[in-house]
Amino acid sequence: MRGADPRVFLGLHRSRHERSLLTGALDLGVTAIDTSTNYLGFHSHEVLARTAGDLLSKFTLSTKVGYFRGSGGVEHSLDPTRLHTAVERTVRDLGREPDVVFLHNPEHSLPEATPHHRDVMAQACAALDDATAKGLCGAWGIASWDPHPLASLIDRATPRPSVLMVRAGLLVGIRTLDAADSLAAAWRLGQDRVWGMSPFGGSFGAPVWDRIDPRVFVRHGAGLSRVQAAFRVSYSLPQTNTVAVGTEEPAHLSQLIGALAGEVDERMIREYRSFLRDRSRGQPA
Repeated sequence: MRGADPRVFLGLHRSRHERSLLTGALDLGVTAIDTSTNYLGFHSHEVLARTAGDLLSKFTLSTKVGYFRGSGGVEHSLDPTRLHTAVERTVRDLGREPDVVFLHNPEHSLPEATPHHRDVMAQACAALDDATAKGLCGAWGIASWDPHPLASLIDRATPRPSVLMVRAGLLVGIRTLDAADSLAAAWRLGQDRVWGMSPFGGSFGAPVWDRIDPRVFVRHGAGLSRVQAAFRVSYSLPQTNTVAVGTEEPAHLSQLIGALAGEVDERMIREYRSFLRDRSRGQPA
């Protein structure tokens, strides 16, 4: 069954936050951006407000909390008070309430699944749930680079997020894909509530992409470039309708948007996931 039309979020992880990039995105019909409190050396929100404050109302805007400046550099915390304060500061720095605030990589402060960590996770989620109820953001979610440690921490005491953001694409391992599926099922989140990120595993310039032709996963994929095919396939690993991708060039963003008309061969995706699972078990491919 075909899901909703795929959507693109402009990710600002490595972005210089230049106004021209945002206006270029709007010209292409991309009306969603994703950032974080710790991007651009903890200045992302302030720079966005200063350089493009008049544009922010035109975007759906998501951001993240969980990383903080510490005496020894950057530190991660799930302390409910710090998280709630971070959301309040986000609103002040941006000059508007974000549409979604993600709890950023909670697994960094939850190395093992213990009853204590289950409570910590629930309290952190409750802090964002409370911030949403107070109107500091439109909704809250979980953004996780490695969701595997989180699966055993979810129970009835854990508030339910509206969105789950995880890594997506051909370079994501089966452990991460399965964990994302488990979390989405536990929270009863459909694929429209699962967002992908880092569809190229960091950069399409990595050597691995010289050995892979992602077009085999797209029906009639000969009309797409390898970059376009890899991006289109990321919407099926895991199943999602939304992927955040970073770029500094509107022309590159336009290329990726052009890939969305491609149709992924879901049979090939199922076979690929089976291959990944067999390889993880040490079975011959």
